[in-house]
Amino acid sequence: MLPTIRKILFAAGLGNDTSYVLGHALNLAQKHEAKIYVIHSHEALNITDQSLAEIYMLQEGIADAFEKSLLDTEEKVRVYLEEVCQDALQKNAAAPELIAAIQVTRHTPKAAILAAAKEFGADLIVMGSHRHFVLNDALLGSTTMKILHSATVPVLVVRIPEVIPLD
Repeated sequence: MLPTIRKILFAAGLGNDTSYVLGHALNLAQKHEAKIYVIHSHEALNITDQSLAEIYMLQEGIADAFEKSLLDTEEKVRVYLEEVCQDALQKNAAAPELIAAIQVTRHTPKAAILAAAKEFGADLIVMGSHRHFVLNDALLGSTTMKILHSATVPVLVVRIPEVIPLD
């Protein structure tokens, strides 16, 4: 029996490769009559960065300034992802209903992707991967490798070509 794919979690980056990877998710969604849930995450400033900012900014209102900046950035990211989704839907002649949700969170990418997969009940995670040097992956690890080793659902890794083909 073939697995049922009804909910696809698309782990979105912000590069020019986002629509390329989304195209693969849309193709699968159309074939399986599935919905796509888009997730993008970023980490808030760490304590060291916050301390440096405090040195150069007035102490008063710094927490509010950080929060406002993060909220503004998250809204810009959400708008960008909405535009990417709309463009991809049009290029692929896909119904707008295929995109069920777009979520921007403030967590590590691994934590955000795994939590969203659970929250949305994803049957599949789709994410892109660039070519990395072996030493970098061994020392730092990559989000893709972390998800491959931790996800409880299948993960489709879309290899991003060095030159993204034009439609």
